[in-house]
Amino acid sequence: MRSSFFLLLFLLGLSLAAQPLPTPSDFLPHQHGETFTPHHLLVDYFQAIAAASPRVKLEEYGRTNEARPLLLAYVSTTENIGRLEAIRENNLRAAGLLPGETDPALDNIAIVWLSYSVHGNEAAGSEASMGVLYDLANTSDARTSAWLKNTVVIMDPSLNPDGYNRYTNWYRQNATLGLDPNPSVREHNEPWPGGRVNHYLFDLNRDWAWQTQVESRQRMVKYRAWMPHIHADLHEQGYTNPYYFAPAAAPFHEYITDWQGDFQTEIGKNHARYFDREGWLYFTRERFDLLYPSYGDTWPTFNGAIGMTYEQGGHSRAGRAIDLPTGDTLTLADRIAHHRTTSLSTVEIASKESDRLTQNFREYFKQATTKPQGKYLTYVVSGKTPRGKLRRLVELLDRNGIEYGKATAGATGSMYSYQAGKTAAASIEAGDLIISAYQPRSVLTQVLFDPDAVVEDSVTYDITGWSVPLAYGLEAYASQQRMTVKTEPFSLPAFADPFAGKDLTKAYAYVVPWTNLSSAAFLGDLLQAGINARTASGDFQFGEQEFSRGSIVINKGDNRKTKDFTATVRRLVQQHEVALHVLETGFSVAGGDLGSSVYDLKAAPKVAVVAGEGVNPNQFGQVWYYFEQDLKYPLSVFHLEDLGDVADGDYDVLILPEGRYNLSSSAEALTGWIRAGGRLIAIGSANRSLGRVEAFTLASKESEEEKEETDAPDPRLLPHAGAERRFIAGFNPGAIVGVEMDATYPLSFGIGKQYFSLKTGSSAYDYLEDGVNAGRVRTAPFISGFVGSQVKTELEETLVFGVQNMGRGEVVYLIDNPLYRGFWEQGKLLFGNVLFQL
Repeated sequence: MRSSFFLLLFLLGLSLAAQPLPTPSDFLPHQHGETFTPHHLLVDYFQAIAAASPRVKLEEYGRTNEARPLLLAYVSTTENIGRLEAIRENNLRAAGLLPGETDPALDNIAIVWLSYSVHGNEAAGSEASMGVLYDLANTSDARTSAWLKNTVVIMDPSLNPDGYNRYTNWYRQNATLGLDPNPSVREHNEPWPGGRVNHYLFDLNRDWAWQTQVESRQRMVKYRAWMPHIHADLHEQGYTNPYYFAPAAAPFHEYITDWQGDFQTEIGKNHARYFDREGWLYFTRERFDLLYPSYGDTWPTFNGAIGMTYEQGGHSRAGRAIDLPTGDTLTLADRIAHHRTTSLSTVEIASKESDRLTQNFREYFKQATTKPQGKYLTYVVSGKTPRGKLRRLVELLDRNGIEYGKATAGATGSMYSYQAGKTAAASIEAGDLIISAYQPRSVLTQVLFDPDAVVEDSVTYDITGWSVPLAYGLEAYASQQRMTVKTEPFSLPAFADPFAGKDLTKAYAYVVPWTNLSSAAFLGDLLQAGINARTASGDFQFGEQEFSRGSIVINKGDNRKTKDFTATVRRLVQQHEVALHVLETGFSVAGGDLGSSVYDLKAAPKVAVVAGEGVNPNQFGQVWYYFEQDLKYPLSVFHLEDLGDVADGDYDVLILPEGRYNLSSSAEALTGWIRAGGRLIAIGSANRSLGRVEAFTLASKESEEEKEETDAPDPRLLPHAGAERRFIAGFNPGAIVGVEMDATYPLSFGIGKQYFSLKTGSSAYDYLEDGVNAGRVRTAPFISGFVGSQVKTELEETLVFGVQNMGRGEVVYLIDNPLYRGFWEQGKLLFGNVLFQL
């Protein structure tokens, strides 16, 4: 309240005195660049400028998990601000996203979107945004006044307020009064989890396409409503690096147009003029590529923009000032000046080239609707897909603005089957979901749905496999033909209450098939509500109804003392929209009567997870988010040094997310807890730590070089010139690998005999000698994405998912992370199997 009161007084004083706009240094309690600005003061400054300047319109477009505001500032001339909605709609018409003809008077207005500090501890971006806003709003600045005549600038001053707040608060609390540029001191070494990530410790710069996080979801609504011509994403990198700006490095995705690549170069040359003048070091065409579609440069690029990343040397380590190897000192003020310069340079060239920008933007979308780039022109998803999985797919499509329809008639043709991994005769049935590449967002559609991405044989910055049908475990097909099947708007039918019209007095039991994440969330809620439930360890049949392994069986006989039994089951069925079948007898046709031991009684597991130093923050966050937002199931979080408290407590499950663990002091307590009935789940690199403890039988696979002597030269004596090529052979940046599942084992329930796993490294483990090798990579596996030749060989015949029995408990080895970045939908079901089906 005090902050808002003084802000009002300040603005009133400005108005009465007719003073010029306040600079950031005029407004803030410190000189701009002297220290970091708290997020609430960043917001206050944007509000102050918007209130004082007719050139600026401020919009709060959402809130974070921690209730901080997400802001957009629209900056242009007073005339353009007055017709902002007309400019926005005209641009959407130019892209074919709104019907009607464009207004020639508005056709050449360029739209530039500047995004600051998606990684919260790369705070120089948000700091620079205040100076950029002042420069653009300042009517005394003849340059910016001229640029804004034909340009609308959209500024997001902090894409990640929770992370920015975490870092800047920590820094202000821990920095010494005077500058200390020594890189080794406390203020240059941010503690776990760091401010890079959001509340759930997700990297928001990997979330543009998947939109798992509230910040991304709310921002994309606004982005799709504007569809800017240029998007610049302002970051920081290691503090010893010179400034990076476009053009980007290889590999480029093959669907990026020549125009988009060439104009990046023009923008880079414009930046270079200013950097050359000041003698500031910079580099281009290195490290930061344009392949993975969920970045703040690639996702806009696949939406027709000139998408770019700008990287200032600094990051969290730089603080207010830090010593450089050259003997110079990099200051926060330096970092702000560099970002301020490239921001304004971006606006400048957009204004100068607005006619070319807007013309090529129109051509991009014209080609999208008339001549799609890729070879696959129609994508088909079976209408028989389980409701929960189909709902999540449709949500993804809607969030990305991808158009789709429902087939009203059948058709046949030769199509690529995602499940089979090959092209064969296939059919479209009425009710199937149809996605045509002939639509405005054609490129984004093809990028996300193509079975494979063409990747140059070079080092890339991120994963190279992400095909949505594989990630979601869909029965889906891709056709190289434009399928002319008739369609109508697709919508999920209203959920039909399976209890309606039934005589429940005759009900003996209820069965809910185990098919997707909704099944797991339903079972979790069922158990927490005190309902006794069982799961089937094998297929079974009652009358004409056949049910698969893993199906949830809710017997009336198990719940005679359960209060509000039927009403609770009915409420949860409706809440989760799961299919439910009523059985009037416990006598089966096949697979066991309902009193048989093949139906395992389940209890609500009490779950703990390890966090803190040594744990990968992103990977911990993925587990945290899965429980709180996907399953909505309780989870206790412990530091590694407190593992003894888990062992002494009544926890049933302990999760080790990816990380580096020193288990020497806790191994005895941990193995004792497992033997007493605990279930340990190790994900990704956590398995390496378990492999060092004798009780755990997981063992790394020996490489071919270790197995046998060869005539190959000593690798230490190979010429330096071939080092990168040799590195690539042993490199896996992230690719989809086909995994053979044991279809009879609980880890495969609802999945079947095949799972497509996102493998993000080259670690390979031998099959367990005394456990269950539930998921394995066989010889010559299916691969989507790039995997180095040496890694391909070493991954063959290796463990992906395994279970080792230990006393009355077990250890679950998840070599690949099934919860990766929160978008691997089929992995969420697999993790549900680990929790509830074992």
